[in-house]
Amino acid sequence: MITNFLRGTLLISVFSMVACSTGPKLEAEGYSEPVFTAERILSEDAETRTASDVYDPWQGMNRRIYNFNYQFDRYVFLPVTRGYQNVTPDIAEKGVSNFFDNLRDVNTFFNSVLQLSGTKSAQSLGRVAVNSTIGLLGLIDVATMFGINRPEEDFGQTLGRWGAGPGPYLMLPVLGPSNLRDGIGLIPDTMVNGYLKEEIFPDDDVRLAASVVDAVSTRSKVNFRSYETGSAFEYETVRWLWTTKRELDIAK
Repeated sequence: MITNFLRGTLLISVFSMVACSTGPKLEAEGYSEPVFTAERILSEDAETRTASDVYDPWQGMNRRIYNFNYQFDRYVFLPVTRGYQNVTPDIAEKGVSNFFDNLRDVNTFFNSVLQLSGTKSAQSLGRVAVNSTIGLLGLIDVATMFGINRPEEDFGQTLGRWGAGPGPYLMLPVLGPSNLRDGIGLIPDTMVNGYLKEEIFPDDDVRLAASVVDAVSTRSKVNFRSYETGSAFEYETVRWLWTTKRELDIAK
């Protein structure tokens, strides 16, 4: 495991140097941290609840994991993410993001079918078909240019659509806020994503490197920074915001 990790890290370093040689972005000195924004949380359709209403019987454990995630994010994930953004040209960074989003569209298609949603199934399948061909294996998001909307569905939403309750709130190491239902839902989603990467990247080291790049690329698109909200009740606020957002995701 350690050997594979080191090999994966080496491959990431090579990737970064190649990207740097094609057009580096020297913005480290003036780098500005994005701030947390919450979208759709205060929609009229959202259920009215207070931060203390969320069922959190594992709060002691969840708080410890929240603090671990903060430490990991601050000292590992964010420095790597900043380095990735600084050495990778914007066009390459966008292409990498589009490529992995295309893989996630495959997962959305399967979940849309399981939810019996014809519209979302057609949209996600259409996106994969267009982006995987005209879009050069997903590097270019041609589907959006054609006006094909991008639904985002996961197995947690599928379970929720079929009546499964969220269960206890759950803070996952590295991955962040979740609940018991969505934590279980990660298993089939991860299996689908892993199968796709195995087909595209048959070499174990390359697949590991691709997974690391995927994680870093995804983190670069998330604006939230732990303990920078200025709230003495950040844990409760994050718990409430995430729970409300998931309710909206399932209801949409």
